[in-house]
Amino acid sequence: MRDTKESRLLLVLLVAIAFALITVDIRGGENSPADGARQAAAAVFGPIESGVSSAVNPVGDAVSAVRDSGDRHDRLAALEKENAALKAKLGSDDRNRSRLRQLDQMLKLSGDGQYGIKGAQVIAIGAAQGFSWTITIDAGAADGIRRDMTVLNADGLVGRVTTVGPGSSTVLLANDPDFTVGTRLEGSDELGFASGQGDRPLRVQLLNGKADVKKGDRLVTFGSQGDKPFVPGVPVGVVSRLDPTGGDLTRTVYVTPFVGFTKLDVVGVVVQAPKKDPRDEVLPPKPKPTPTPTVTVTATPSPTDGASPGRSDERSNADDQQQ
Repeated sequence: MRDTKESRLLLVLLVAIAFALITVDIRGGENSPADGARQAAAAVFGPIESGVSSAVNPVGDAVSAVRDSGDRHDRLAALEKENAALKAKLGSDDRNRSRLRQLDQMLKLSGDGQYGIKGAQVIAIGAAQGFSWTITIDAGAADGIRRDMTVLNADGLVGRVTTVGPGSSTVLLANDPDFTVGTRLEGSDELGFASGQGDRPLRVQLLNGKADVKKGDRLVTFGSQGDKPFVPGVPVGVVSRLDPTGGDLTRTVYVTPFVGFTKLDVVGVVVQAPKKDPRDEVLPPKPKPTPTPTVTVTATPSPTDGASPGRSDERSNADDQQQ
């Protein structure tokens, strides 16, 4: 449309008419004469507006979702981090509770035997080369640890210290083939020497070939001169098998150790020996035997048994009548 005098007048006229219609519509309220025209326009343009809105809204939602996805991702990452920290804390607490329980039981054992101990934690295990069974603990010369000291835990004898560094030490475990310790049999005091056999029971050579020993008997350490490398009275294990006696000067038995050498964590190094031999005092109470259930059988008379006396009475009455 060209910019002429007539077109300008037409534009001014249309603007004036639009203002007039707006004024009439506002003053008319619900009874506005323009209401019919407005409804007609809504009927014509409403579907078009809805279609445009339905087409545009998903795009807007997608843009909002993309904009908010970063925030949601950050919140999820924060929650996952909190959960991981909580799980780690719970796991750490469980481990600490287990260590505290082991430490309490070990302190009780050392109290019963009157041992002065230095607590330590296992930080490494020995190399498999050479078939040696050793562990490394986080206590050394700075903690008063010396070579040839007895090592125990809450269950009993663990081994002896072989190498000492400033802050760590190496312990030879009691099940190592190069390990030997003097033992005393509970009750009878029969003496012997226990040797390690790796993952098999300890082999104990009793000095008395006719020693009275049976399965379930328990052994403790006999002790060494000057209490090195072994202090007396530390629980060693339980007799699990006996070799048949053949008139030899010694007798061989096999002992299952109290200590589980594959799950060591908290141990104690005996830095002060007891003033007297505790002998069997450190051994735990023997488990009570399980009672054998007894079955009582009550005999119930059968109907046949009940009828027999009746027939005997009838025969007796008949005999009386004949007499």
